[in-house]
Amino acid sequence: MRVRNVSIVGHSSVGKTTLTEALLLRTGARERLGRVEEGTTASDHTEAEKRRGISITTSVLRAEWKDTTLNLLDTPGSADFVREIRGAIRAADASLVLVSAVSGVEVGTERVWATADGFNMPRIVAITRMDRERADFFTVLADVQASLRGPSAAAYLPVGAESDFRGVVELLGRRAYLNETGLQESAPVPEDMTALVEEYRAKLVESIVETDDELTERYLADEHIDDEMLHEAYLRAVHAGLLYPVIPVSAATLVGVECLLDLMVNGLRSPEERGPVTGVDGQKREPVPTAPTSARVWRTTMDPFVGKIAYVRVWSGVIRPGDLLRDTTAGTDVRPAHLYVLSGKDLVEVPELPAGTIGAITKINDVHTGDTLSDPARPIDFGPLQLPEPVMTVAIHAASRSDEDKLGTAMARLLEEDPTLRFERNADTGELTLSGMGDTHLEIAVEKLGLLGVNVTSTTPRIAYRETVRATAEAQGKHKKQSGGHGQYGDCWLRLSPSSEDFEFASEVVGGVVPTKYIPSIEKGALEARARGVLAGYPVQNVKVVVFGGSYHDVDSSDIAFKTAAGLAFRAAMEKARPALLEPVVTLRVRVPGQYTGDVIGDLQTRRARVQGMEPEGTVITITALTPLAEVQKYSADLRSMTGGRGAYSLKPAGYQEVPGPLTEKIVAQRRAELAAG
Repeated sequence: MRVRNVSIVGHSSVGKTTLTEALLLRTGARERLGRVEEGTTASDHTEAEKRRGISITTSVLRAEWKDTTLNLLDTPGSADFVREIRGAIRAADASLVLVSAVSGVEVGTERVWATADGFNMPRIVAITRMDRERADFFTVLADVQASLRGPSAAAYLPVGAESDFRGVVELLGRRAYLNETGLQESAPVPEDMTALVEEYRAKLVESIVETDDELTERYLADEHIDDEMLHEAYLRAVHAGLLYPVIPVSAATLVGVECLLDLMVNGLRSPEERGPVTGVDGQKREPVPTAPTSARVWRTTMDPFVGKIAYVRVWSGVIRPGDLLRDTTAGTDVRPAHLYVLSGKDLVEVPELPAGTIGAITKINDVHTGDTLSDPARPIDFGPLQLPEPVMTVAIHAASRSDEDKLGTAMARLLEEDPTLRFERNADTGELTLSGMGDTHLEIAVEKLGLLGVNVTSTTPRIAYRETVRATAEAQGKHKKQSGGHGQYGDCWLRLSPSSEDFEFASEVVGGVVPTKYIPSIEKGALEARARGVLAGYPVQNVKVVVFGGSYHDVDSSDIAFKTAAGLAFRAAMEKARPALLEPVVTLRVRVPGQYTGDVIGDLQTRRARVQGMEPEGTVITITALTPLAEVQKYSADLRSMTGGRGAYSLKPAGYQEVPGPLTEKIVAQRRAELAAG
């Protein structure tokens, strides 16, 4: 039987899960259409997905249509779950990109399109929700062609619009397919659409002939090109990703769904047709069962009953139970005992996983997301999954001592399943922090910790402020103590000044007023003193310290005495050197549809941001701004609210800048109160 592995991708809330339900229903894989609102879909089967009404994980659903097995990878739409989206696109052989007939191309559309471009994925564009109010196929088609790179063309046109959307017209075959009785029926093109069909058919033909040199020559020479030749060239172009056909559909009414299934089966490539897969060292593997075995783990998850499940895409060869496989990423060997194919939440055991299969392996604890599995005699490595940096961080607080003891083990399981999470202790604040792709991502991570028996709360992390000096100042530090026997005596003069380096130290001592052997102790004392500045006890940076004088005692001077004296001198000099508070700043890049540009920039100005520039990319604008980190710690939820979920952003550390005076006073007062309270 033929196989098609298709990732279903698009912006959030464009109907990916609902369309997947319609495909399953029409193929007979399901008896009724599940509803996201009721939590009855095959894809969204976890409690978190049902409660939120969104996809959080990628579900693999199986369907049969005209002697072809369809593996449908229904992905989340939110950028919070980019790991699931990228893993699914890479595991598939082609993508079905959904665009709302009401909203058009959105930030999420641009994002998944760019990912598919990176993997050279053939694509079909389905314009969904054609039955909705304000649905406009032709406006959205123009939006797709203007905004998404590559040649796309309408392969079907809608019959009717909004609540009257009742069928589609296949342009090449000049045939209508209507769903007026609930079942698709073939019919002639409606008379009032004849001119429109010919207009868009001509555009489709032009797009097809541009993909074939021979057809181009015949077209330019005004030679006749018969329909069969056109159709063959059309399928070749779609298979190769040289043309992206566009089709209108409604999952709710099933209009266009059968035509979409035909297009997926006939137009999208098979695993064999994608060609050889290349490893990082240039080795190639032909995607056939007779080649040496190779596979990639594109997702892992922890099931409370089954244990660890590794989702694999078999690129070449055949995996059988008991086969020895080399994990070339980790440098270890594994031997799977049981193999499965996937159908939503169900695992169906199978005797083998041949090339082209998307399957699962259980109870192999040392395998991680992104790992390559291969024949030990012919090892190959396909390289890591490329994932973006986290954009949001929360501080994690264990509810009890028992939870604190279990946190490390539970978090390790969580990080194993989701490599886009990052867990660490902030060296500056001492807090345990969890970073991820957005607020929903982090909320779900905290919920999963609860399911693993670890109760934690999350708060906004403390900001790692710094202190510095804005002027040059000198001060003496003298430590003198006599308590019987040898005393303690250290005396030094330090000069502090601004520096472009984090910390500089130099000695200008002349005449031996401070012996050379004590200079390292003075530097050590200055280093220890800079750990707590004079404003609010934050570390000091961008400071140069010069020791230029002092005195010593032949008997009572010691390393510890000079270290103590240096600390006193450092603090005294800093008090006089116009100390200032610094805050971390980040480069914020926000991608939003053009109509939200004004709102986003206005909001950024309230966050003390400095806009650096704006770059148009089709209908999407990328705004770059330098922003204090304290102002964007909760930006994920704010941006979603501001743009109706149509914005995305990334953060990159960009150093420190001085905090404005009035805000400094507030931060210093709060910090001193915290220190006083212990």
